Amino acid sequence: MSQMPRKVSLVLSYQYPGKYAFTVLAGAVEADPALADVSLHFPRNREDLLTTVRERADAGDTVVAAWSFYSASFGPSVEELNWVRERLEGRAVLCIAGGVHATAETLQTLQAGFDLVAVGEGEHTLRALLARVLEGEDPRATHGTAHLKDGKLVQHGHGEGVRLDDFPPFAAKHVKFGAIEITRGCIYACRFCQTPFMSKARFRHRTVANIAHWARELRRAGRRDLRFITPTSLSYGTPDETVNLAAVEELLAAVTEAMAPDGRIYYGTFPSEVRPEHVTPESLALLKHYVANDNLIIGGQSGSERILQATRRGHDVETVVRAARLAVEGGFVPNVDFILGLPGEEPADVDATLDLMQRLSDLGARVHGHTFMPLPGTPYRDAAPGRLDARTQQRLDFLASQGRLYGHWRAQGVLAEAIAARRQPRAR
Repeated sequence: MSQMPRKVSLVLSYQYPGKYAFTVLAGAVEADPALADVSLHFPRNREDLLTTVRERADAGDTVVAAWSFYSASFGPSVEELNWVRERLEGRAVLCIAGGVHATAETLQTLQAGFDLVAVGEGEHTLRALLARVLEGEDPRATHGTAHLKDGKLVQHGHGEGVRLDDFPPFAAKHVKFGAIEITRGCIYACRFCQTPFMSKARFRHRTVANIAHWARELRRAGRRDLRFITPTSLSYGTPDETVNLAAVEELLAAVTEAMAPDGRIYYGTFPSEVRPEHVTPESLALLKHYVANDNLIIGGQSGSERILQATRRGHDVETVVRAARLAVEGGFVPNVDFILGLPGEEPADVDATLDLMQRLSDLGARVHGHTFMPLPGTPYRDAAPGRLDARTQQRLDFLASQGRLYGHWRAQGVLAEAIAARRQPRAR
C-alpha cells in the first residue's frame, strides 16, 4: 500500500519589512514542481499567523512558520515568535528565520528562540529545506542553515548565491507581486551598508529578456506600475564602476513595450536609487524619455569629504551638488539621502552635512535624513549608535518645517540604540 504524500504548510509572517523577501521566496517555492505539496500562507498580523498555524497543524500538516527581518525589526519579530509559541498548546511547528540580520547574527537569532536560521541568500536553501520536510528528513541538515545543539552553533555552509534569471521576482500564482529585482549585490561596499555583506560585493544582473517576461506577467495580472530593486540603478548591465547607458536603454525600452499601452515605469526612484556620479545630462535625458517618476533618489550620505572617504562612498561633495543641480535642470526633483551620526563624525563634519543639506534644498532638492545605525555584518557593526545633539536637531527641525527635509531620523535614533544594546561580542 503506497504511503500518502506528506502535506506541508509554509506560513510566512507577511508583514513589513519581511514581506518583500517573502514575495521573492514564495515565487521560488511555487515555481518548483517538486514542492507542489507545499501550501503557502501569507498572514499579515500575529493573530492571523497564530490562527493559520493552528488550523494547518490541526489539519495534519507539517507546519513551517517563517520570519525574515532586518536588524531594526529583529526585536518585534522575536516578540511575535514568543507570542505565537506561548499559544501553540503543544502543536509542533518548525520556526525558521532568514534575512540580513539572521545571517549576520546567526547565534543571537537562534538564542532568541528560532529553531533554524537560513544563512545567506534563501532561494536554494528554502527549496532544499522544504524538500527535506516533505520527505520526512531532518531539516536541520539542510545546506545553508544553522541550528543549536546543546547550546552550541551548528552551521551547514552558507546559502548559495543565486542567478536571478533562475528564479521569479515575485509569486504570481499566489498574486503576490512586487518590484522586480534586476541587480543583486553591490561593488561599492559602503562601510555602513549590509547589501555587500549579504549578497557579495559584485553585481549580478537579471537579463533584459527575463525582466521583460516578468513585466508582461505583471501587466497580464492587471498591474500598471513597474518598479525595480537594485542598489544602483544606473549600474545595470555593467560589472564595475562604469555606466552602460546602452544596457539601461535596452532594459527600459523592453519593459516599456512589455507594459504597453498604458504601463508606467519607475526607475531611479525608490527602491532603485542613483549614485551621484552617474547623474549626467545623458543619463537624465535617457530616463526622462522612459520613466514616469518626476523624482530621483540620490545617495549623498555626508557633506564631509573626510567622512565620505572614511565610509568608502567613492565620490566627493561636489559630485553630490552637481548631481542635484543637473537633476533639477533635467526636470527631476532630487531626493538626496544623508546619514547623521556616522562613526568618527566630529562637529565640523556635522556642520558640513547640515550646510550641504541647506545648499541642496536651495537648489530645489529635498533631503532625506537618517540616523546612523550600527548594522550587523557591516564594518561599522561595533560602532556607537548615531546620536544627534540639540543643535543638530534644531537645524533639522528648521529644514523639516520648510518642507525641505523628510525622513525617520528620530525613530532611527531609538532603533540605533536598541541595535547597539542587543549587540553580542564577536565570536573568536
